[in-house]
Amino acid sequence: MVSPVDQTTIGQLSKVDEPTALKAVAAAHQQHREWGEVPLADRKARVTAAVDAMTEARDDLALLLAWEIGKPWKLACADVDRALDGVRWYLENIDEMLATDAQGRPFERTPLPGPVSNIASWNYPMSVLVHAELVQLLAGNAVIAKTPTQGGAVCLTVAHALMNDAGLPVTLLSGDGSKLSGALVRSMELGALAFVGGRDNGGKVAAQLVDTGKRHMLEQEGLNCWGIWEFSDWAGLSAHLRKGFEYAKQRCTAYPRFVVQRDLVDAFLATYLPVVQSIRFGHPLAVDGSDGKAAKKPDLPVLDFGPMISAAKAADLRKRVDEALHHGAVPLYRGSLDEGRFLPGQDTSAYVAPTALLAPPGASRLMHEEPFGPVDTIVVVDTKAELLAQMNASNGALVASIACDDAELADDLAQHVQAFKVGVNKPRSRGDRAEPFGGRGGSWKGAFVGGVHLVHAVTQGPVDELLYGNFPDYNRYPAV
Repeated sequence: MVSPVDQTTIGQLSKVDEPTALKAVAAAHQQHREWGEVPLADRKARVTAAVDAMTEARDDLALLLAWEIGKPWKLACADVDRALDGVRWYLENIDEMLATDAQGRPFERTPLPGPVSNIASWNYPMSVLVHAELVQLLAGNAVIAKTPTQGGAVCLTVAHALMNDAGLPVTLLSGDGSKLSGALVRSMELGALAFVGGRDNGGKVAAQLVDTGKRHMLEQEGLNCWGIWEFSDWAGLSAHLRKGFEYAKQRCTAYPRFVVQRDLVDAFLATYLPVVQSIRFGHPLAVDGSDGKAAKKPDLPVLDFGPMISAAKAADLRKRVDEALHHGAVPLYRGSLDEGRFLPGQDTSAYVAPTALLAPPGASRLMHEEPFGPVDTIVVVDTKAELLAQMNASNGALVASIACDDAELADDLAQHVQAFKVGVNKPRSRGDRAEPFGGRGGSWKGAFVGGVHLVHAVTQGPVDELLYGNFPDYNRYPAV
């Protein structure tokens, strides 16, 4: 395992093969049968014990995230804190959520027929993967998870060891996704699959699920857009723009595309360019005092982002920027690694400086794909119809936003944007606690999550229950 921070080796990761994974699934299924008989009060006690143990190890878990996936210290701590705070909320509310069906009628829900398989992306090991697992456990299911290929395995190993010590039925595997998918996706013993990743891998997973009838929650990303039309609150937008660069936009709810009314392009750039020029990036743990005379507790740098997840990903993103420029995109801003905060002589191959391109051509991948990095693209439009067409370019998204002074017009435009959550003059995000989360179009398949929807997604209700989500026969959306 190589740290994206400076390309140093931080460990060795053992990988299991498919026969071993199949044995692990069978063992998890046996654990599931036993765990489902444990009273809710006892399940709550064990989950609470796991949360308490991880709270004590919070700084260690966050430091592992900084080294493994390059999160700046503040964001790494937030990832751990969100996971644990969120589970505490479920502990307080699980009784009520297990006592209703998806229509809100009284019904005593039961665990799924088998354990929940979790295949998640590397960018939020704690606040997405571990958080979801603890709720699945609380609802009466055993869980089995695969470590993300690109990072987070050590942090997850520590977290799962603490969960195991608390008496929770958890299984964690590492291995190549292509070799383990048969076991972790199609195994008959599994009760559900939770997947977080891109559309390519999500499509492959969905194809494997077609004939299984298995409960599933597949988050597959999308190109999240911020549309700007008849707008003037540039000071308010400025604060949102800066926060948007957190973690190098390596987030499923990042906004890498701005669709701007032609008459507002000059005002938008007058706001946008000073923000992007002030972005702080570099080594997440580089501190003053490299001569050995540092204070006992040097302050860690306050950064907007650190490295990309790998040097290969950084190289691919730079290649996509060059491709867009070759086909005619206009460079509005191209930052330099010289502006970053690094240690003398450190490897910086996984870092990409902030970049902004105007009018990426249709022939470039950046026009149609989420960059998943600190690269913004700006598209200029002349009509509301063009605005909506550009905002819906990826056939569905998780979030979107409309910046518009006229609240009524903004709400009308929002109704035509194919995103699960649409903000008006503010960004939207995954959300915490009771807030639902899902996607429209190609960004999501299966049951939605968040709050009661997550609990319902991993439990059994009435035979004819219609969960909220995107299914082959219907789509059902909660209020957001």
